[in-house]
Order: sequence, then C-alpha cells, then structure tokens
Amino acid sequence: MIVMKRLNIDKNSISIVGIVLLLTSFGCLMVYSASSYSAEYHYGNQYFFLVKQIMGVLMGICAMLFFTFFDYHKLKKYKWVIVAGSAILLVLVFIPGLGVESYGAKRWVSIFGLSIQPSEIAKFALVIFCAAHLADNHEKAKTLKGILPVLLVGGGLCLLIMLEPSMSVTMCIAFVTLFMLIIGGMSKKHTLMFSIPAIAVVPLLIFLEPYRLKRLLAFLDPWASPQGEGFQLIQSLYSLGSGGWFGVGLFQSRQKYLFLPFAESDFILSIIGEEIGYFGLIALMIVFLTLVILLIKIGLNAPDRFGALLACGVAFIIGVQTLLNIAVVTGSIPPTGLPLPFISSGGTSVMVFMAGIGICLNILRQSRKSQGKIFNISFFKVKRKKAR
Repeated sequence: MIVMKRLNIDKNSISIVGIVLLLTSFGCLMVYSASSYSAEYHYGNQYFFLVKQIMGVLMGICAMLFFTFFDYHKLKKYKWVIVAGSAILLVLVFIPGLGVESYGAKRWVSIFGLSIQPSEIAKFALVIFCAAHLADNHEKAKTLKGILPVLLVGGGLCLLIMLEPSMSVTMCIAFVTLFMLIIGGMSKKHTLMFSIPAIAVVPLLIFLEPYRLKRLLAFLDPWASPQGEGFQLIQSLYSLGSGGWFGVGLFQSRQKYLFLPFAESDFILSIIGEEIGYFGLIALMIVFLTLVILLIKIGLNAPDRFGALLACGVAFIIGVQTLLNIAVVTGSIPPTGLPLPFISSGGTSVMVFMAGIGICLNILRQSRKSQGKIFNISFFKVKRKKAR
C-alpha cells in the first residue's frame, strides 16, 4: 500500500492494467491456437506467430510503463512532430526496399529487419494532435477556422492510408477525426456539413476499386462466390456456428487448419468463438466494455481539457475498432482487415494500444494529484471537488 501511494497508483489503475494483461495474455494463447498449424505448414515452426506476439506484448509492457510515468502534457508540445512522424512512416511504405507488400497492399515498413505497421501508429498520433489542438483552441472549435487544422491532418492521413490501400483503417481514422471534433466542441452545423459528404464518399470509394466492389457483393451474398470473395466470410460463419454456446474446446478449432484465412489476425475472433462459444465471446465483450468505460471515466475526471480529450480518444479507438472487428467476422459489414485490439496477431498493434493505455494511466495519476478544476468537453461539464 505504501508503494502504491508513493507511485500514486489506485484501484482503477490496477483494474485497467489487470484487464490489459488479461487481454494480451489471452491474445497470445489464441494466436498460438489459431496459428500453430499454419505456422508449422508455412514456416516449419508452430510457435512462429506466438513468439512474435509475445515480443510485441513485452515491448507493449515497456511502452505502457514508460507512458504511465511520462507527463502527458509534453505530448501537446510535440503534437506536430508526432503527427509529422506518423505521416513520414506512412510515406515510407511506398519506398522500394523499405515498404513491404503483402496480398497487393503496402502497409508495412521494414527497418533493420523489424516490421512496423505505420497506420496503427497514425491512429494514436491523430488523437494526440486533435486533443492538443482542440484543447488550445476550444473557443474556436465552433468555427471552420478553428477545426480546419484537424480536418486537414485527418484528411491527409486518410489519403495516405487509402493509397496503401486500407479502407478499414481509413474509415477508423475518419471516425476518430469526427469523434474528436464532436467532443472537442464542433457545432452541429459543421457536424452535419462534414458527416454527410463523408458518408457519401464511402460508396464512391467502393465502386472505384474492383476488389472493394467484389467484397461488397460477397457481403450481400457470399454464396454467389463460395470459392472466391465469399470464401473468407463463409468460413468465418462456419467457425462461429460450430462453436455453439460453449465452444468445441480450447485448441480444438477445425477452421484453423487452413480453411479460414488470417485466422490469427483479422479473423481471430471467429476462432475464439469456435473454441469457447457464444458465452465466451460475451464474456470477452464485457471485458472490452469495462475497459472502455474505465478509460472514459479517466477522461471525465481528467485535470484538464487536453487529458479529457486524450483519454476519451483512446477509449474511442479501442471501442470502435472492437465493434468493427466484430461486425466483420459476423458478416454485419463487408469484409475488411482490422485487428482486434490487444488480441489479434501484430506486434505494432498491441504495442501501440498498450502505449495508449499508459497515457491514460498517466492522466489518472495526475488527476489524483490535481486540485479542483472546471472544464468541459463538448456536451459534458465536469466539476471536481477540491482535494482536502
């Protein structure tokens, strides 16, 4: 208890860390289960993806610890450096020798043999920039001039990611931009002004690329091309359906035997559903919901507007990406590649998400130190009692 008080750690911090470690540990277990056969088949090592995931989690723990004790206010000072750095990384994917292409998409950068996915970093860089700008320009947030920098930065990142191409991450970035503007104080007029055209652009982008149109048609009727574009969705539904209420048992999935593509990454939730059933999936969703609520509470009790926007932004990324992943594997939206936070295979993803948790923990630590302040984030007005 004495150590906890000196480090300014409370029960909420322990709960959040516990949930994150639970999710990442469960993720390592499921990555092994989903990938052991394909890893042995393709790489001659059934632990290939597991080792990479464990390395990502270990680096994520280091990142989480660092940002827990790193003053989050310094992020505001370097907002332009952070967003410019993420943009440069997104450009590097197109440079031969640095960019790594897989299945026709250039989404990774290889530096000293280490593969990095810049789009995962860009999501959190955008949240930091939006939070910093909107906190400093809160009174101007209802004007077009006040929100223009956020629109330009968000639009620029969307364009770079769309060129990879990655429509799923582009949509995630667009949602994050809109969400940050809304909680930052954007007027209802501007919300409608930018939301309607953004929604209208989606079908246009789908029809411009033949592969996106094929995915849309596969979503509408996967059995029209069961060996083509509809194959992955059909196998995902087979996996979820065969799991039933209680699952077929841990490590007992049948779809992981090269039937379901990307079983260890974008479609790992299908394998989870097959092995632990619907009740297991419901329990997992409750854990995610609890984490999001705890992060939102950090935002609503933050010592300043920047911290409030930052914590709510991190919570939104986790929430929206989890919902999109669920929607994809259940056939609720057209198939698109988006990992399940903390669980899907991908070192960059798990490391960046854990770093985001570290930032929220630092906000929580500083909110416990601070004196009472009054501020508001969009519709919410928060008044904290002065500490005795």
